[in-house]
Amino acid sequence: MLGAIAGDVIGSVHEGSGRKTKDFPLFVPDSTFTDDTVLTVAVADSLLHGKDYVDALHDYFHAYPAAGYGGTFLRWAGYRKREPYQSWGNGSAMRVSAVAYSGETLAEVLAEAKRSAEVTHDHEQGIRGAQATAAAIFLARTGGTKGQIRQYIQEQFGYFLDESLADIRPTYRFDVSCQGSVPQSIIAFLESTDYEDAVRNAISLGGDADTMACIAGGIAEAFYGGVPAHIAEPVLALLDDRLRGVVLEFCNRFVRGNVAPVGDD
Repeated sequence: MLGAIAGDVIGSVHEGSGRKTKDFPLFVPDSTFTDDTVLTVAVADSLLHGKDYVDALHDYFHAYPAAGYGGTFLRWAGYRKREPYQSWGNGSAMRVSAVAYSGETLAEVLAEAKRSAEVTHDHEQGIRGAQATAAAIFLARTGGTKGQIRQYIQEQFGYFLDESLADIRPTYRFDVSCQGSVPQSIIAFLESTDYEDAVRNAISLGGDADTMACIAGGIAEAFYGGVPAHIAEPVLALLDDRLRGVVLEFCNRFVRGNVAPVGDD
């Protein structure tokens, strides 16, 4: 989960910039957490303490109302609405990373990813994006190879993952849909050499940088065995006590726990 949050923080200053290079400083004075982090922590809090997803998302929105939410979510949470709104946006995928650590089997993770998504994103594409992201993280943390992760995601979710970043980058544009950003974020991980490289890959596509780095970073953390200290420490320092406390509590409870073998569903 910390890998997703770090991706959000690093990508926060690049959203909408159209950046097409991997050469940039990881942190600048304006680096901050956004709604990706706030809602990721909300989901983690729900899993830790048995909170209703709708209530948690509402509460965290009202605690951090200026974090940069999309317009539809802003209205939904602002008025504390309880019905989903058929979204296919990548918000369901950006907040799902904690779910991949809470289940002992892939089937449990997929079911919980669906539950976490459909309180807002009940469109099939919104659910698919959350499940694909959670599945990639689960497979990564249970010893899956990149080839196994690629094959599973392609077969189960219909995402085409055989395109290279070099082919995607020149024409890729800002896209907040799950179908238009989750596959590319997974490819950013698949082509990476380490955690930092995955985040740089995602940002270099010039799209929804913080969210795509959040998704790629969450998978990369699981695959590479954590977030390097030179990234983790400044990210945790940027969080306030409430957010940091939930992150550390979740990591202590779930991230180092025992898990089922890859493919046990």
